[in-house]
Amino acid sequence: MRPEELKNFAERYTAAWCSHDPAAVASFFSPEGSLTINDGPPSVGREAIAQAAQEFMTAFPDLLVHFDKLVLRDDGAEYHWTLTGTNHGPGGTGRAFRISGFETWRMGSDGLVASSQGSFDVAEYVRQLSNRGGL
Repeated sequence: MRPEELKNFAERYTAAWCSHDPAAVASFFSPEGSLTINDGPPSVGREAIAQAAQEFMTAFPDLLVHFDKLVLRDDGAEYHWTLTGTNHGPGGTGRAFRISGFETWRMGSDGLVASSQGSFDVAEYVRQLSNRGGL
């Protein structure tokens, strides 16, 4: 995929997250693609990826994803993002958060994400959502 196509892909992926439609997020992955967040268990396949996206969307009903930058790699890209939202989902703390991270994408031959390894600072995320934390 050419750099301008990959940038357009990242912009559309961002819009899918902001649409709060987990199936739209999953559509950017190959049918057997995977999403792993912070070395956790991978979500494999579009249904599992949609479920992982839904968990964030439920916990943060006002979730916004901001596309920060794209770093091109030989086999894909690093998609850098910032998430903002308020933890108003079930059992939520009501606290706002802002956290940055990135996904390392390996692209499939179908032009979709074959695997994504996401990473963000969990300790900072927990601090912001706790009753003692905050922005």
